Amino acid sequence: MATAYAEYDRLINGGGGGPVEPVAPKAPGNLKAVAGDAQVSLTWSKSSGADSYTVKRAETSGGPYTDVATISETSYVDLDVVNDTTYYYVVGAANEAGSSPDSVEVSAKPTAKPTPVEGDLKLQYRTNDTNPDDNQIRAQFRIVNTGEESVALSDVKLRYYFTVDGDQAQQFHCDYAVIGSGKVTGTFVKLNESKDGADYYLEVGFTSDAGTLAPGADTGDIQVRFNKADWSNYSEADDFSYDGTKTAYADWERVPLYLNGGLVWGLEP
Repeated sequence: MATAYAEYDRLINGGGGGPVEPVAPKAPGNLKAVAGDAQVSLTWSKSSGADSYTVKRAETSGGPYTDVATISETSYVDLDVVNDTTYYYVVGAANEAGSSPDSVEVSAKPTAKPTPVEGDLKLQYRTNDTNPDDNQIRAQFRIVNTGEESVALSDVKLRYYFTVDGDQAQQFHCDYAVIGSGKVTGTFVKLNESKDGADYYLEVGFTSDAGTLAPGADTGDIQVRFNKADWSNYSEADDFSYDGTKTAYADWERVPLYLNGGLVWGLEP
């Protein structure tokens, strides 16, 4: 038995409790690239034993790659990029024993941040439901007329963009509206192509007897909620139009407004 333990120690620990020779780290895993406006943000998992990481970039998939940074952290923001150009990245790890193979390649295409539309109408939003993982989405809206002419509410629509997180029939409810909850309509529209933070939108509109919105006036509270027919949960945290920090009314460009079908306020995803 003693001989067996001695042999085990020799094989595993080099025998006699001597120092273990360092080995080169493995390739970093879970490399992710997120494109922004004139920048690409990279993150990856820590590689055991690594002292540094080298970020490498190419404009052609598969390289050849150019070293752009050598750092000790597991994240990097590449600011030396041009919008509307696709970049390809790999990351290697290194220590005193040597360098790892490169990570799996990822790509990203930075684009200019869109400018929100601003007109004579604006949308204000708040939520009284700060739990992003329950079975209803609750949102409250107020439409403000900052122009000099009255607007028929029946010509106005707003769109709340979200991810359905399990496609099901959905049900709309207007719990309260100053103008009358029966004068508020809701329609669900599935996007032809999923966007960042959205594969559906709820379009909220108004009936023909909802009246007009005078200059300088607002609609007052419009409190809506919706759910899936099977009451399964949504995951709202990454939804385009959701902001759990807005518990008081604030201008919110991520709920766009439309007048006679034309975008007059905000952003689309």
